[in-house]
Amino acid sequence: MGGTMTAEPLPTTSWPVPPPDGYTVDDLLTLPDLPPHTELIDGSLVFVSPQRDFHSVMIDLLVSGLRRTVPAEFRVRREMTVVIDKRNGPEPDISVVRADAVRSGEQTYYQVSDVMLAVEVVSPESEARDHDTKPHKYANAGIPYFWRVERAHAGERPVVHVFQLDPETRAYRPTGVHHDRLKLSVPFTVDIDLADIDNL
Repeated sequence: MGGTMTAEPLPTTSWPVPPPDGYTVDDLLTLPDLPPHTELIDGSLVFVSPQRDFHSVMIDLLVSGLRRTVPAEFRVRREMTVVIDKRNGPEPDISVVRADAVRSGEQTYYQVSDVMLAVEVVSPESEARDHDTKPHKYANAGIPYFWRVERAHAGERPVVHVFQLDPETRAYRPTGVHHDRLKLSVPFTVDIDLADIDNL
């Protein structure tokens, strides 16, 4: 057969090449065009999969429930970066932060020392991070309370696993598992009907 074959040029991608020592929190906060909810874990950028409906409505349910009873010296925030150190800027699904840490409507992060409670709603793609990596980092950084929210099976109501920091070991110890109602007295009075997710 006659004719010549020409190689098609390979498509070029615009993925950033990580610096030799990994990314820093400064990069996370200033790199243009990062997808929403990008996290920094151990110097690596973590991109989040599209949010599932359960994830979204569970965050709404907990945020509104927490805001009903949160003391005046705290604020409830969803999906904000928490700066742990130079190489770690995770984004809890919900954070309860000290009110005086809220400086302006323009701020894009909070310092870990201002966070009293971090909440992660588990997605299939974030399971390992939400069960292991992130709670370990939150505990080591001194966040006093951690909640992990998941569904045992599709279609089932949420289960909230509640943890409190042991300051000696810098690790979380489980303090309860809540199925239908999240009723707690620490870190402040909380009473959220988890069955309300059926109406959202």
